[in-house]
Order: sequence, then C-alpha cells, then structure tokens
Amino acid sequence: MNRALAPDRLAVLVGAFDRAPAYRGLRLALQELIGDGRIAIGTRLPSERAVTAALGVSRNTVTRAYADLVAAGFAVARQGAGTYAAAPIDLRRAHDHALHSFAATQSAEGAIDLNCAAGAATPGVAAAYQRALDALPSYLASDGYLPSGLPGLQAIIAESYVRRGLPTAAAQIVITSGALSGIAIAARALSRPGDRIMIESPVYSNAIEALRLGGGRLISAPLSDPLGDEGWDMHGIEATLRQTSPHLAYLIPDFQNPTGFLMGDAARARYAAALRRARTIAIVDETLQPTSLSDEPMPAPFARHAADAITIGSASKMFWGGLRVGWIRAPRELVSRIVAARVQIDLGSSLFDQLVVAELFGAADIRAARREQLRQRRDALAQALAERLPGWRFRLPGGGLTLWVQMPHGSATRLAADAERAGVHLAPGPVFSVEGGADHWLRLPYAKPEEALRLAVARIAGLWSAHPHESKPKQRREPARRLIA
Repeated sequence: MNRALAPDRLAVLVGAFDRAPAYRGLRLALQELIGDGRIAIGTRLPSERAVTAALGVSRNTVTRAYADLVAAGFAVARQGAGTYAAAPIDLRRAHDHALHSFAATQSAEGAIDLNCAAGAATPGVAAAYQRALDALPSYLASDGYLPSGLPGLQAIIAESYVRRGLPTAAAQIVITSGALSGIAIAARALSRPGDRIMIESPVYSNAIEALRLGGGRLISAPLSDPLGDEGWDMHGIEATLRQTSPHLAYLIPDFQNPTGFLMGDAARARYAAALRRARTIAIVDETLQPTSLSDEPMPAPFARHAADAITIGSASKMFWGGLRVGWIRAPRELVSRIVAARVQIDLGSSLFDQLVVAELFGAADIRAARREQLRQRRDALAQALAERLPGWRFRLPGGGLTLWVQMPHGSATRLAADAERAGVHLAPGPVFSVEGGADHWLRLPYAKPEEALRLAVARIAGLWSAHPHESKPKQRREPARRLIA
C-alpha cells in the first residue's frame, strides 16, 4: 500500500520556489514540505519526467533535486519503483527523544511547564464540587456502576448538541473517563488490530499513542501550510482516502491541536463526502470546541455532515484537567458496541466527577470567564514572542490553547532539551507527528498565567541568543519524560 503524489499537486505545493539555482530551490521546497509533514512519509513522488512537465523546468533540474533530496535523507530511491518521501534519521530520533509523561513533582522548583496545555481550575469549579457533594448522598444507596454514564449528565450533554443544531438523544451519549479514554474506546469498538486509521499530521500526540496501542496502522494525512489560512489539505486528504481506504479517520476540526486551525462548514461537508466515498468512519475530537475566543458563530458539528461520525467531547479544557470526564456521541446503532468495548476497560467514570460536571455544564458565567482568561493569555504569549523572538513565526488562532510556532532554523528537540535545564519544559514538533520530523516547530500552550508565559519566553530567548546557529539535534541522554496534554 503506497500513496502517490500527483504532479499537478506537487506543483501547487512547491509554489514559486527559488530558481537561483532551480535544482536547489526545488530540493529545499520539497524538503520543507516533507519535514513539515505536508508530504507524508512514504508517499511516492511523481516521476522526474512528470515533474519536469508540471513545473516547466529541465529534466536535469529535477534529477539533481531528487538526488540531493535522497542524499539529505528526505527521500529514498527504490530501484524500478520510484522515489519516496522519508524522514532523516536525526528527525526520526528526535521523535524518540521527545518529552512525554512525567510527574509534576519531579519538576525542578521554579520550572515552567509548557508541555501540558492545561492550567489551574477555572474559578467556580470549587463551588461546583461543594454542590455536587451535597447531591451525592442520594446516589450512595446504588452500586455506583454506570457504564453509560449518569443519566442526568447524558441528558445535559445531549441537549448541548441539540442547541448546536445536531439532534441527539441522551441514549446516544456514553460518559468516559476523559477524551483520551473516549478515543481509545471508540477505536476499540469500531476497528480490529491491523485496520488502517487515517490521522492528521501534526496532531495531538496522545491520540497517536492511543490509536497505535489499540493496534491501528496509522496513516498520516498532512495539513496544509501551518502558517496559512486553509488548514486542511483537502486534495491530499481525498487522495489519501482514495488510495488507502482506511477503516477509521481521526480528526480535530475545532481549533486543531497543535495548529489551532478551525475547519469551516464547506470543508466539513467536503471532508464528510470523501469519507462516505471511502466508507471510512470518522472519530471527531471536539475537546477544544468550547474554547472559541471570538464572538463569531462556530461551524456546525462535523456529525451534521457525517451521520455515522463518532464525536468525542471533554470537560477538562474548559473547566479543569483534574475533572476526568469526557463523552462519546454516537449513532444509536453503534452505542451498544461502544458500551461493550468500554466495560472491557472500566465499569464507569467517577460518579462524583460527573455530578460536578453536571453542575458546571450550564454555567455561562464560568465559561465566559474562562474564555476571557484564555484570550488575555494568548495575546500575552503572542506579544512576548513578537518582542523577544521576532524571527519566530506563528498564526494567531481564534481558539484552542496553543500556538504552533516555527523556529527560523535549528532543532526544536535540541532546544527543548536545553530549555529543560533552564527551567522551561517544551514539546517539540516531532511529538505531534506519526513518523517524526517537523523538528523546527514547537507547540507553546497559553494556559498558564501571563507572568509565567512572559518569563518562559524570556528564558527561551536567552537560550536562542546564546546558541543561534544550532541546526542539528545531537545524540544525548533522553530527557525526563513529561506530561503532554
């Protein structure tokens, strides 16, 4: 199973590359596309003859560009089969050395953790705990096992979808122990080990691991230019679906993690149509849907366009990460399979936490306060980067919790290792890719207080000015593993 890149699509992706000299400009353009994940690892590149015609350059230009791409490790040439996109060994190793789960108590005193896109509880959460505690005694006479969830909370969540224009019954909601648990349960219910699962690149790193540990064969669907406006490369997604026929597809249409892109209604309809043609079921992660930081109306839920889609939600990003309550919204005919898969993992989520979320769900004042807090923190981080690291590039997202930041050169993995010793914990780009690569990108969350964000950027800028020309990750002892959310 190999994916192929059409010549006309390659021409669109490389755009107006530098032609002085042309072979070098073409090689650098392709190298950036592969490094960023916009050309997925393992994709067969068009033949030299086809590229020559598509770009209007000489055959020697393409031959030299391909040869240099192979020499740099960004492609491999297979005798009689063509040239395929690849990740250099240093970038694959960067993924292995990325920072993962690590207890907060092990962090050095005064360290700022920007691995985890989460912060302190939203004001009002403590009062909700007290109200839930008052309500708890009436449930203590039962056994407390609720594999589908607390009926009252199921009804509240179902009604939230109805208000967004997606008819939903309480019986279509299954409460889980967080969104990540919901992703794992849905994949377990709807696929078998070895099934192909299409997944965005870059994407939420813990979803990569959850789907991979479930036995899925992950196929990356690259996003478009991370600094552009389109977000999803619909041509690439359609080609990937057509060529690989995955059983499932995992996507984050609402403030995509880590890029912050928001998929519009037209793109959702087009994506859903492509999924139908491929007979692929979508697992749609809406964890960040409530974090819109503007007053513009949100697009309709993806499931409005794809009736068989599985939708994942969570209370953690809006209220508090310590509330391990998520949910799955599924078509009625799939609910029993999902519940059956769920009881193989656990017998239900914490009843007390579900009572807390039921108290918080309709609290418009708490949600408004959280949105204003995030808006101020996003702007503070963006301003600090513009002042301290003006050569670093990013889009200002309209929601979500993170900035996806491009370094002008160098290794994000190397910088993350150095920054850890300086008291800042970072998540480098390779963490968010199925195959590794993207090692000149960082995900910077803005869930921390403004003072901490400004101090973190000041520390990073100090490292950057001291080592401005580092370009390759060196072999080193693996850094301590930390939590990425």
